[in-house]
Amino acid sequence: MNTDRWYYRVFQSAPDLIRSLLPDSGAAANALSLDPADPGDRLYRFEALEIKELSHRLDGVLWPRETTGCAETGSPEFPVVLLEVQMHPDPGFHHRLAAQTYRFLQQQPQVEHWAVLVITPHNRLSLGPTKALRVFLEQQVVRLNLEELSRRPRLDPLLNLLTLPVRPESELAASSQQILASRPDLDMVVLPMLVQRFPQLTEEQIMVIAGIPREEIRHTRAVQDWLAEGRQEGQAQEAAKVTLRQLNRRCGPLSDATTAQIQALPLEQLEALADALLDFQGPADLASWLTANSPSPTA
Repeated sequence: MNTDRWYYRVFQSAPDLIRSLLPDSGAAANALSLDPADPGDRLYRFEALEIKELSHRLDGVLWPRETTGCAETGSPEFPVVLLEVQMHPDPGFHHRLAAQTYRFLQQQPQVEHWAVLVITPHNRLSLGPTKALRVFLEQQVVRLNLEELSRRPRLDPLLNLLTLPVRPESELAASSQQILASRPDLDMVVLPMLVQRFPQLTEEQIMVIAGIPREEIRHTRAVQDWLAEGRQEGQAQEAAKVTLRQLNRRCGPLSDATTAQIQALPLEQLEALADALLDFQGPADLASWLTANSPSPTA
């Protein structure tokens, strides 16, 4: 499942959610009594930023709003936050995270207070060596374990939103309805994720799970496009599972990095790989195909 794009939508729709995810940051936001659904009252703005020269694309940067008085520099209360979503094993992740973080700081020299938030599904991912990066990882990186977050009792609806990609299917209806009861404006974030999690269900069935009467949905082109995209990504997830099973039979067990690379392919490329693998003689053929057909890494 391509969750990076989905989390992009989450933080684009609710950028102040970042305040609940950083240590010792909730009190200042609560004291301001702002309406999180009102864009004019938000404390943060979300931006996807490309780090040039090495073509590193950050999953997101959350900048404090002008009203905080530290829009460009950050502050201890409102740091500039670099967001990374990592849902699959990647032995080079920690080094790449450090490299793109300091490249960002090189290109944004005005930033004085900053943090890095890494969202992972659980704490069992293999993300590479940590010894050489201990100071960076321990002092500047905040980790959000979605599996652990989902187990908290009486979870705030916005925090619950973050857990939708990892929750058991049996819990998705209650979680989605709780989120939309609190923030109806997040329907275009919740619905595409439900489509991804339930690719076999019809649009009407998805509406039932979300607790939204179909006649109440604003049938704009944007809603339809987002639903269609969610369905395509759900199909890609299923296609990746089938393709990986076939590759393991033909090429032997795949490394975590190769598996993650294949899971990140869009549906069209997964279909092309499913055709090509019939002619593979071993892992070398797969490596050649991925080199020739995978996009250059940007994050």
